Parts: sequence; C-alpha cells; structure tokens
Amino acid sequence: MMTFTLDSKLAADTFSIARLGLCDLRLMNDRRWPWLILVPQRPGICEIHELTPLDQTMLTFETGIAAQALKSVVNCEKINTGALGNIVRQLHLHVIARNTGDPAWPGPVWGHGTREPYGEKDAKAFANAILKAI
Repeated sequence: MMTFTLDSKLAADTFSIARLGLCDLRLMNDRRWPWLILVPQRPGICEIHELTPLDQTMLTFETGIAAQALKSVVNCEKINTGALGNIVRQLHLHVIARNTGDPAWPGPVWGHGTREPYGEKDAKAFANAILKAI
C-alpha cells in the first residue's frame, strides 16, 4: 500500500498551513498574490476524477473553506481556483486572490514575472490569519 508523500516541488515552493480532513493546506511562496494550495492526501492521485466520490465532495468543501478564508483575510475582488497539473502531476488545487491591477491582471498568474518570496515571519503571520479565518 502506498503512503501519501508531498511532491518535492510543492514542498519547496510552499509553506505548510494546516492539515484539513482531506487536504494539506499550503501557502504558495510568492507574495505578489495571496495564493493557497490544497493537496489531497491521497497517494498516486493526479486528477480530481480519480478521487472517490466522498473525497471529491471533501475537496469541494475544503476548497470553499479555503476560498472564504482567503477572501476574508485579503478582501480581494476575485478568487481564481484551478487544478492544472502540467508541471506537478500530484493533484493540487490553486486558490488565488486577484484584484484589478495586480501584476498579472487580467491574465493568469502562472509564468508571470519573477516570484517574490515571503520572509519566514510574514509567511507565518499570513498562515495564522488564514487559520484564524477558517
């Protein structure tokens, strides 16, 4: 039986916030956009449809909780949610706060400019604000 292991690229590019019922909730290390990542803790899963129906329901529920928390913390205009998986195959969902005039508006954030990493203190403060909002 396989055990869940976080993809090394996700581990390197994100900070852990919390373990939810299904997902590992993480903060993308790019301060240009408030950006959460949800990774279902299921081994060998690349696509949403590969999850059980119950896990699909939990993923939808936890994505909604993360989106609401993000919106309440940053008061953004729009929440973008996506599961691409073209670079990192392990199933993960992006939940990104967007505002008119942000560095990539209105286009996608992927591949835009150079990442601006958080300082450890700022990342921890943001993660704590998300946790409090959840």
